[in-house]
Amino acid sequence: MKKLIFLGFIIGGWFLPVSSYAQEEQEIEVEQSAEVFLEDYSDTFQENFFEGLKQKGIQNYDRAVTYFLECKRLQPENSVISFELAKSYLADSEYIMAEEYAVEAVNNDPENYWYAEILTNVVEAKKTVLEELKDVIPWDNTIFRGNLADIYFLKEDYLTAQSILKGIKTPKKYERLERKIIDSIAKQERNVLSKKALETVVSNNDLTDVNSYKSKIEGLLASAADNEMLLQITEDAIENFPSQPYFYYANGTALNVLLKYKEAIEILETALDYLTDDIPLENAIYKELANAFTAINNTSKANMYLSKIKSGF
Repeated sequence: MKKLIFLGFIIGGWFLPVSSYAQEEQEIEVEQSAEVFLEDYSDTFQENFFEGLKQKGIQNYDRAVTYFLECKRLQPENSVISFELAKSYLADSEYIMAEEYAVEAVNNDPENYWYAEILTNVVEAKKTVLEELKDVIPWDNTIFRGNLADIYFLKEDYLTAQSILKGIKTPKKYERLERKIIDSIAKQERNVLSKKALETVVSNNDLTDVNSYKSKIEGLLASAADNEMLLQITEDAIENFPSQPYFYYANGTALNVLLKYKEAIEILETALDYLTDDIPLENAIYKELANAFTAINNTSKANMYLSKIKSGF
């Protein structure tokens, strides 16, 4: 029974897919590798390993470390134990020891995605940078670098992800990741510029009341030049004047342009809740709702809103 439980830990805990770039071939070999693991290690090793997992599971990390260190004594080169020690020390805020064992794990098995992930978590917890460890980790291993780049991409640290991939011959499996990193950096830069522009507008006291916001938004809608700015200003307008249906309409229009149709539908329907006796605005909201529902292939709802549009306004 113990062997079956142990196998369950390996399959259920160490190889759960958290990334689109984790090696698929690893999953195929999990069961076979687990059986080899069970055959090769003594009952003493397994008992200490189970107890270590148990103590870690109840957040008794110092006790978990004690058991894992005994496993380490029995099997000094076992990278799985280095990995478990790194996780336990990290959870116990013992960052120096966590780093030591995380580095050991990635050196023993550079292409293991999870070992790379624990290393980045330790670096993040220490508030240091990965570059400080370049001399003691397998930096020349392309798969290791690709895994690191993927992990930092998922953390939304796009510049670090890009710098990790720089200077290596990127395998085809990471070309899509590289493109996504570039696109995300560009989007981040656009957002920063839009926020700075919005801050400038607000700091100049241009937007002080409903009319000043409406005038600015009308200009942005007419020019269609900066949709990100439109989105930022309409969000700010809604926050300051939450009962104004025009601001919800303009925000929904911006979301439609950004292809965020479900969000647009929600905000435009909110606009209708606040609407009173403004047929031109009502027609404009219905039109945007029809556009959003058409985009998500809900033609019945799109036609319903189109039928509500009143002519002559």
